Amino acid sequence: MKKEKKKVATKPARRTRTGRTRGKRAESSMGKGYIALVLHSHLPYVRHPEHDRFLEEDWLYEAITETYIPLINVFDGLVADGVDFRLTMSLTPTLISMLLDPLLQQRYLRHISRLIELAGKEIERTKDEPAFHPLALMYRDLFVNARFVFEEKYGRNLVTAFRKFQDLGKLEIITSGATHGFLPLMENAKAVRAQIMVAVEHHTRHLGRPPKGIWLPECGYYPGLDEILKEAGIRYFFTDSHGVFHATPRPKYGVYAPVYCRSGVAAFGRDIESSKQVWSSIEGYPGDYNYRDFYRDAGFDLDFNYVKPYIHPDGLRVNLGIKYYRITGKTNRKEPYNRQWALERAAEHAGNFLFNREKQVEWLAGVFQDRKPIIVAPYDAELYGHWWFEGPDWINYLVRKTVFDQKTVRLITPMEYLAENPKCQVATPALSSWGYKGYAEVWLDGSNDWIYPHLHKAAARMIELAQEFPEAGGLLRRALNQAARELLLAQSSDWAFIMKTGSHVEYAVGRTKEHVSRFTRLYRDIKGNSIDAGWLAEIEYADNLFPDIDYLVYA
Repeated sequence: MKKEKKKVATKPARRTRTGRTRGKRAESSMGKGYIALVLHSHLPYVRHPEHDRFLEEDWLYEAITETYIPLINVFDGLVADGVDFRLTMSLTPTLISMLLDPLLQQRYLRHISRLIELAGKEIERTKDEPAFHPLALMYRDLFVNARFVFEEKYGRNLVTAFRKFQDLGKLEIITSGATHGFLPLMENAKAVRAQIMVAVEHHTRHLGRPPKGIWLPECGYYPGLDEILKEAGIRYFFTDSHGVFHATPRPKYGVYAPVYCRSGVAAFGRDIESSKQVWSSIEGYPGDYNYRDFYRDAGFDLDFNYVKPYIHPDGLRVNLGIKYYRITGKTNRKEPYNRQWALERAAEHAGNFLFNREKQVEWLAGVFQDRKPIIVAPYDAELYGHWWFEGPDWINYLVRKTVFDQKTVRLITPMEYLAENPKCQVATPALSSWGYKGYAEVWLDGSNDWIYPHLHKAAARMIELAQEFPEAGGLLRRALNQAARELLLAQSSDWAFIMKTGSHVEYAVGRTKEHVSRFTRLYRDIKGNSIDAGWLAEIEYADNLFPDIDYLVYA
């Protein structure tokens, strides 16, 4: 789910290091440590065929235009230039399902074509405004490129793009929970197991290989969860810093080396310092005054009648992705965005980030005795491009500088690190998440606690159904499989998160009630041998993810 970040000015924490790429990449044997850059790509399942246009579907279209395609362009550029990079990226099952859905693919093309049309009008409108005309041209080119990459280069299937980088050995793609359910708050272990097993099967089907790693939804871990991960063939997961710091026994190397749970599954802890330099409201790079201001959007700035054909059909103004101003400062009087200035700052910030990681690794290398330290830097993928417009450029600069400009640190994936360091300390991580205050408060407070009795009851009933009908076929099997889908969709952590943050609450409440209601009717119809085939077909079409799901995952 999108997480809004506070806009602030920033200055590099330490001196900035920039420079042109020089020489060839240092061999791994010459480095002193590693950086694992991890991007978590997730959106809740939003698909409404009953409406011609639906507001919350824009979450996917914005992410495709502003995050996924810019990242694909960066990766393609790195491959074309022979840059031997390594990144780790999750593609959650709900996101994969939406990216592969023909209806949403067609609607994205309609969406991006409208933006291209609007950008063309903006070129004409700003022709006598030298501060804004180059930006209108920039947006037209950006949107045209997005449509080309989406439709022509990758045949409307961006999953194949990411799979290409996986198969080239540059990108380690990991999975998550089937619908991003917050696992520590699931009462029944079989419900947790279903979230994991459905995710692994779905990932394997579409990425061509089973996932070795998992981004636990919201980084939510509890002791014993790793046993289910082991059963699913998962080799590692990530926790927030305190999940490892508070492990039992206390890890010798803190978050700078993984620990093995007793199951043999490895846990990698998030590095506080590298996260702070990007996320911090005081030091975070995205708040630099030269970067594009996310909140000043043409959908709200321009005359209503002018933008009416491009906003929501009911007249609701929405972000259109055309933004002409830079952050400027703590003021409402914003200055025009200067793309060149922003790119220069992105290069400087990439150099600063790398310089600080070099110094960090140099210090850690003096402490470590039997291995090189690893700095795990995980972020929501949507930060890069959507919230932080220059984020993909920052990644591009960071990767190139890491490969060519120094010999201290090297990019690595978690599986590569485990292969190099097969022996790690055994410890049990603590219950934790990466949400506010680090535990479960975001997903369990007065705004959303009402959902859990319903989710627990539905999970118990799903298990009951799976055990009562072990060999179902025909209409009964369809109904059982759809019940499993409805339960999984109701469990999405995004609904509780939205209720907590106060944005789109009505939608989140409606989705939770809708899926629980559908599940409950299916349960009663199945138990009463009174399945309505017509109604079942309707909800199968509406909630059509995981077409190969097997309800016996709950048995």
